[in-house]
Amino acid sequence: MCPMPSAESTPASVHEPDPVRPTSQDTVAEAGSELIGGPMGRRALLGRSWWTPVRVIALVAIGMFALGLVQKAPCYSGAWFFGASSQYTHACYSDIPHLYQGRGFVDGLVPYFDKLPGDMEYLEYPVLTGLFMEVASWLTPGSGTIQDQEQWYWMVNAGMLMVCAAVIAVCVTRTHTRRPWDGLLVALAPAFALTATVNWDLLAVALTAAALLMWSRERPLAFGVLLGLATAAKLYPFLILGPLLVLCWRAGKWRAFGTALGGAAVAWLVVNLPVMLYAFDGWSKFYTFSQERGVDFGSFWLILAQNSDNPLSTETVNTLATLLMLLCCGAVAVLTLTAPRRPRLAQLAFLIVAVFILTNKVYSPQYVLWLVPLAALARPKWRDFLIWQACEVAYFLGIWMYLAYTTSGDSHKGLPTDGYHWAIGLHLLGTLFFCAMVVRDILMPDRDPVRRTGDDDPSGGVLDGAEDVFVLGPAARTEEPVTHFEGPPVHWGKSRQSDGSL
Repeated sequence: MCPMPSAESTPASVHEPDPVRPTSQDTVAEAGSELIGGPMGRRALLGRSWWTPVRVIALVAIGMFALGLVQKAPCYSGAWFFGASSQYTHACYSDIPHLYQGRGFVDGLVPYFDKLPGDMEYLEYPVLTGLFMEVASWLTPGSGTIQDQEQWYWMVNAGMLMVCAAVIAVCVTRTHTRRPWDGLLVALAPAFALTATVNWDLLAVALTAAALLMWSRERPLAFGVLLGLATAAKLYPFLILGPLLVLCWRAGKWRAFGTALGGAAVAWLVVNLPVMLYAFDGWSKFYTFSQERGVDFGSFWLILAQNSDNPLSTETVNTLATLLMLLCCGAVAVLTLTAPRRPRLAQLAFLIVAVFILTNKVYSPQYVLWLVPLAALARPKWRDFLIWQACEVAYFLGIWMYLAYTTSGDSHKGLPTDGYHWAIGLHLLGTLFFCAMVVRDILMPDRDPVRRTGDDDPSGGVLDGAEDVFVLGPAARTEEPVTHFEGPPVHWGKSRQSDGSL
């Protein structure tokens, strides 16, 4: 039997083109495939008909998104408008219809420039998300009752967010070119469908997924521009620049990182600077609101606060959460520089965003959308992915049942505080479990589902197959990592040329 080729002799760009069949690599995928006729055979004519993996996965993603819309039907028919607790007992709450009136869109107020009449002076969302909301309001008919307009506004936003969902599925499918079917993890993720229209997070997630696709194609400038736009829609995408910095440090790819950083900074400024200059108070509301917001739903800080006679102040929580986040970032950096093989970008992107979620003082249920595409790229293993998703679905139901309990008066229908704490704990444990699996893959790269098929870092772009130039610890003295499974030897990402150039 011929030995598996290494990246030393086979460039990443000319790996065996046949896609990896998940039904031959993953027992859960194999069992699930029985619903559609069984595992894919080795003689299947992949990519030779209209039903390519990208098209199949995009259609599946749209279908699951549509099911998520159906799940919101009880609210659309009245629960958003009549009775505070019914939208929670049906688990169909969405910010979108409520903020149509609450943030002045019904009155034609301009976000960031016009003050709002309520307790929130200005729109508390980043600029690109505010533009998304404003465009949806332009497309919403201004006739009819306020209920009719809010229903139309939600439907218009749902249509725009469906496009974002399809973009995410396509980008994930195309990022790992030999593993297109991993995109089904995103398309079929139950928490993705349930939370897709709770808020506007899918815009930032779509831009981030597109950015990672561009990086995988060795286009750092396009990556930077898209990541800058994503950060202009939501704060979390800029965190990915941290692990990218450490990876480029280990591989000596400073030029690519500088290009990406410059593109991100310019794109963010192009979107933000006009509003910053002419409506600074409105522009800064997102940042001041995030700073001043107290401990809120979904965080372990809430469990501590609700079980303490003297809860910590918001300022103290901000300081402790920041320190904890920085400590975890340092741990990820050490892991990156000491791992036996340079970690994959998707692995570190998942870890750094997960750390931010775990240490933050609030966890809204739609934040799971940030992690779903990263999880599919970081560890495309159906068993672990579904375990994590089950925990997130339990939390999704838990928060709405808790809100039903707190808004149902003396009847107390729903989940009491102690039960909600268990739901938070399940969310935290599920995320920590998936993080632990990713860390294990980094420390023992032969267990990594992506690398076991002979790839190095298919989403790594210029990092794929590059030689390390700065390593710490035992990895600096080890030629190959120790093998932890029985099978053909896998040689991890040696340089494509002896001088390490691409």
